[in-house]
Amino acid sequence: MLGLAILLIFNLIGIGLQTSLHLPLPGNVIGLILFTIALFAKIIKLEWVETTANWFTGNMMLFFLPFVVGTMAFFPLIGANWLSIGVGVVGSTMVVLIVTGWITKTLQRKETNAGMDKAPPQKGVSV
Repeated sequence: MLGLAILLIFNLIGIGLQTSLHLPLPGNVIGLILFTIALFAKIIKLEWVETTANWFTGNMMLFFLPFVVGTMAFFPLIGANWLSIGVGVVGSTMVVLIVTGWITKTLQRKETNAGMDKAPPQKGVSV
């Protein structure tokens, strides 16, 4: 229950900030950004929200169902613009894959270099 309360509080804070400051981002996104910052700053402990997050992740299809059903009303519009929608979906997916791969590679390289700094030098092995 604590995890759900924390997630809801951050969601409400994000919605409140978006409404009061007229920000161009949705309040839910602002709340998730603030939540992520709080996790990285160790204000919120992962253990507090882990069970709730795992439950939401496990039931994600349930939350996408209204969106999928709602798109059925727009089939004529989607049919008329299928090419631009397809290019946008494929293009944005490629950008996400490339950026995610680059970030992962960079973080792994930093982790490997940090580990090499701590390890004692070995004879006969060049780095």
